Amino acid sequence: MELYHKNIRYRLENLAVGFVLFLFAVLCVYPVLYVLFASFSDPMKLAQHTGLLWKPLEFTLEGYKVAASYQGIWKGYGNTILIVVSGVTVNMCLTVLAAYVLSKKELYLHRAMNLFVIFTMYFSGGLIPTYMVVKGLHLVNSMLALILPVAINTWNLIILRTSMEEMPKSLTEAAKIDGAGDWTILLNVVIPLIKPTLAVLVLYYVVQHWNSWFNAMIYLQSREKYPLQLFLREILVSGTSNSAASQGFDMTELDQYKQLVKYCTTILATAPILCIYPFLQKYFVKGVLIGSVKE
Repeated sequence: MELYHKNIRYRLENLAVGFVLFLFAVLCVYPVLYVLFASFSDPMKLAQHTGLLWKPLEFTLEGYKVAASYQGIWKGYGNTILIVVSGVTVNMCLTVLAAYVLSKKELYLHRAMNLFVIFTMYFSGGLIPTYMVVKGLHLVNSMLALILPVAINTWNLIILRTSMEEMPKSLTEAAKIDGAGDWTILLNVVIPLIKPTLAVLVLYYVVQHWNSWFNAMIYLQSREKYPLQLFLREILVSGTSNSAASQGFDMTELDQYKQLVKYCTTILATAPILCIYPFLQKYFVKGVLIGSVKE
């Protein structure tokens, strides 16, 4: 009888935990679904609707047609893709090299170097000194200003360094006995074993560059170099009728679809990230479990 009661209690606890997780998942997913459904809804009915939205109100693509007529979106897409590809390439190259060096415990001043890296995660120079450095390097109004100051993320560096430290030492020692140098060990031994972690860091860096808008707003002066997020900000935050119309919107369409266009541009800006995640999902759990390779 006691075993029966324990079994019932165990099932009730699992049911309660599952219910809480389900509610948490709904709270996380529903805002995205709301924006998605609203972007396909009729603007007049959407303006009159109150409460929760569980499906599009009279399916229509008019909002996306109006959003597509905004030329800045496509220019921003091109600039953002260029920044993401270039930035992630620089990020991964420097992060891998730095993590490999810091993972060598026999390295001179190993502890001091690691403490210095951790120090930069909690303390930074601030906005004005950083701007002065960027200006002194003549990077203002250059896309490099969006890449070089954030070339290495300290948290990502620590994750990768820890993953390398947890690798079996026998693998690198065997490679050294066979005459392999550091470059050979890094490229042919270390990197193949930490691919899940690298995939996760790529996702982190992609999201970081894709969502970044503050640095672009500070350093970029030419609209031809604006990333997608700055154009999206104009529509969502400061996109009044006059400013938006001057960038390609028809005034009549803007007044009619103003709210709808905001939902559509939000979906257009977030869709690429949502499409990338499923391809990296299988690496995500492995990558965040640091040190999965054991002796």
